[in-house]
Amino acid sequence: MELTNEELNERVALLKKFRALLEQQRNKFQEYLTVLEKQQDSISKEDPEALLAHTELEQQVVKNIANLQKVIVPMTRMYKAANQNMPNSDQESITKIQNDLNDLQNKVLNQNKINRDLLRVHIDSIRQQIQNFKNPYKTNRSVYSQKQPVAQLVEVDA
Repeated sequence: MELTNEELNERVALLKKFRALLEQQRNKFQEYLTVLEKQQDSISKEDPEALLAHTELEQQVVKNIANLQKVIVPMTRMYKAANQNMPNSDQESITKIQNDLNDLQNKVLNQNKINRDLLRVHIDSIRQQIQNFKNPYKTNRSVYSQKQPVAQLVEVDA
């Protein structure tokens, strides 16, 4: 099966675009991992402002990854269909990028689990502090309510 020059150019362009998208996604996951690591520091330091900023940044990165994934899934199908008999060197480079990406995804999942566990411990600690909080006014009557005399006997005139 001989490829025409046009078919070969299309496959090369597809390969380059697919490789670029995978590298872009790998960079986004690396960025996400960095955000999660910094978020862990913010959790440990109990810095709510930094934690909020990291959470917002995390949401943006996740949104970018999701948008990129929408392009990569069909591109993967096209790549597999068109490049079954591509040279091994090209397939190896794509496989290496995909393996790196899978490793980064696993690191992200592990870091995310660590952060969730830290937050859970921190929230439990705060709940415990709230439960142990003693309200000094619990047994006192309100300063706005006054004790009114209540009748104990009723006089009846006939």
